[in-house]
Parts: sequence; C-alpha cells; structure tokens
Amino acid sequence: MPELAGYSDEDFKQTMLRALRVEAIVTLLAMPLVWWKMGWQSAALLLIGSVISGSGLWEWLRLMTVVMARMDGGGKPAAMGGVLTGFFLRLGLAFGVAYGSLKFLDGSVYALAVGLGLGVFALSFEGLRLVKTWTV
Repeated sequence: MPELAGYSDEDFKQTMLRALRVEAIVTLLAMPLVWWKMGWQSAALLLIGSVISGSGLWEWLRLMTVVMARMDGGGKPAAMGGVLTGFFLRLGLAFGVAYGSLKFLDGSVYALAVGLGLGVFALSFEGLRLVKTWTV
C-alpha cells in the first residue's frame, strides 16, 4: 500500500478496482441469503442495484482518470465529451433499469436499495483500509 504523500493516479485506479471487487464479492455472498429469505425477485433486485452501483463506480473511475490526466498534463487523455456523454447516458439507463425492475419485479425495494448502497460500502471499506495503512 502506498503512503499518503506518494498516492498516485495508478494507486487510485487500483483502489477503485479493489472496491469493485469487494462489491462483487459481497453481492455474490448476499444473493443466496436474500433469495432464501425474500425470494428470487428480491435477489434479482439486489443484483440489479449492485450492477447499477458498480457501473457508477466504473464511470467515476473513467471520469477521474481523464480529469487527472488533464490536470497532470502527461499523456493523451480520452476526450472529455465522450466520457461525460457516457456518464450521463449510464445515469439515464440506470434510472430506467431501476424503475423498470421495480415496476415489473415484485421484490423488495429494500433489496434494490441495499444493492445501490453496496458501492458506498465498498468505497468506505477500501478507504478505511487506506487510512489504517497510513496511520498504523
């Protein structure tokens, strides 16, 4: 793990990828439990929420990579317009998928909310790991 003073763009990328991996693992562990307690519809809503959340983390990673490349002035960053267009298209698609899944799947809205919150959980988990590394 890098020190705070030497935290680089590559370290940020690795942190985000680890957060995505944590989110996927928690989702795969939680789905059978949700299926057993609340039914397959709620398990599907958990998965849908997690996929939406993970895609949001991925888009933030892309967006921050472009912004940091522009700020550093090194290399040729991707076009900001294309990244922003993809970001807002994903946001609209995520809204439509969440609405459609709630409308057509008769599952628990709480399962969808937990899936959506898994991204925040995964980033918090990785952030706490970094803080622990920097302070201990």
